Amino acid sequence: MKKIKIGLIGWGTVGTGLVKLLRRNSGLISRRLGAQLVISRIADLDITRDRGIKVSPSILTRNPSLILNDPGIDIVIELTGDPNLSGEFILQALRGGKQVVTANKALLAESGKILFKAAEENNRGIFFEASVGGGIPIIKVIREGLAANKITSILGIINGTTNYILSRMSEDGISLKEALSEAQKSGYAEKDPSLDLDGIDSAHKLVLLSSLAFGGWADLEKISVEGINNISAEDIVYTKGLGFTIKLLAVGKQTSAGADLRVHPTLISHQHLLSSVNGVFNAIYVEGHYSDQQIFQGKGAGEGPTASAVGADLIEAGRNILSGDFIVPGRISVENDLKLAPKGGIECRHYIRIPAVDQPGVLAKIANILGSGNISIASVIQSSRRKSGVVPVILMTHKAGELSMAKALKRISQLSEVKSSPLRIRVED
Repeated sequence: MKKIKIGLIGWGTVGTGLVKLLRRNSGLISRRLGAQLVISRIADLDITRDRGIKVSPSILTRNPSLILNDPGIDIVIELTGDPNLSGEFILQALRGGKQVVTANKALLAESGKILFKAAEENNRGIFFEASVGGGIPIIKVIREGLAANKITSILGIINGTTNYILSRMSEDGISLKEALSEAQKSGYAEKDPSLDLDGIDSAHKLVLLSSLAFGGWADLEKISVEGINNISAEDIVYTKGLGFTIKLLAVGKQTSAGADLRVHPTLISHQHLLSSVNGVFNAIYVEGHYSDQQIFQGKGAGEGPTASAVGADLIEAGRNILSGDFIVPGRISVENDLKLAPKGGIECRHYIRIPAVDQPGVLAKIANILGSGNISIASVIQSSRRKSGVVPVILMTHKAGELSMAKALKRISQLSEVKSSPLRIRVED
């Protein structure tokens, strides 16, 4: 049986899971692939730490060049996550005639135009299933399973950390700070969780999903991004009473004005397919002209699920090698930038929380400002809970334009009776 040699750069959690997977399922993989996947060398700065699995010391090195410059290695797996070196590793591998598998969504989102172009120029492929959704095979679903469809919308809960935090806040009424502390103790959140909480991680993944789905490169800098830092336990209670769940959503929609791409906290109805996706689970809702509505759910991170996705990419890359066709079918095209809808062009309903002084006439002033912006109020909740004379005024609006809402909220925040910036959460109908 033919042997396909692999070089692994980055032997952390996912790399360890991959080594375990390839060892445990070697026979099954060989039968399905028609060849044997062999780890020829592993490079990592730390090659002495106990990872719970034994490998021959002869294949371990601290020098990734021994992988990149080895003509006998067919596939390079890049799992370092190092923003400074990983891109150069991938470029070297492609120029050396090797197929590349990576889980590095930040690198691909920020430098994908360079990397995917290099793959085309060198007639090689970059496989990145593990970069979005952990063990959910969403990349292959969009690239192959839905290839006959015009995809009209993608809604994704694609960050397990924020989904865990919002789920815990909803379940037990705890604060965001308390839920984050739990997530860190459980290993679901980094010591510095800003990429997750600020929505940047989700935006990285949205670049890849929308570039695949909508047929052009999505510029990360042009995606509207908001995080969950301002969501309070009170917002969870109020919105739950209104029949909604708060989720951090990555949204991609085809409109007549172009692709509408954004990441932000979103209210979704309790009846929506995504509303019951809790904890560290990810889920991606995809709608196509002929496929209609579909949802794909699973664990979005962790040693096992992510290693599963890397393993699937290895098998696909191996099949390309065996066939002599190194091009990835349905790959991301970087020749043209995706036409994006102007920011602020969308219309939706909004939930607004305004911390205002508890005195007569305040609600009338707020309503007047909203009315002057052609924003109509659907319902009002004026809580009896006061802190130092300040009470939250909760509004649900009918559909309103983004720009009109932004201007109105700016004017409302300037009222002397309003003590801090209003919170706005969009509603996804």
